[in-house]
Amino acid sequence: MNWLLLIIGGLFEVGFASCLGKAKETSGTTSALWMVGFFVCLSISMFLLYKATQTLPIGTAYAVWTGIGAVGTVLVGIFVFKESVDFWRVFFISTLIASIIGLKFVSN
Repeated sequence: MNWLLLIIGGLFEVGFASCLGKAKETSGTTSALWMVGFFVCLSISMFLLYKATQTLPIGTAYAVWTGIGAVGTVLVGIFVFKESVDFWRVFFISTLIASIIGLKFVSN
């Protein structure tokens, strides 16, 4: 159950990073609404990380949480913000995904 909370928390990390990116692109009320989304996603993400670390090792949980956030944010950047896709970017994101999966398998 705590692994599920951690994964959902990581997805909310993607949400707060994405909201921050959208807030940067807009102005006025729209930007303020994206910032509200940022703070809501940030709060939920941190709470879920906190709940997951009650039974998971903090080092593993934090690494997986940030890894999910990093991979998800790069994917949002590529598909939503039209950031570049090149071999090295895909290569290093793939190694990050492999590391996240590896941490899951070696954790108690």
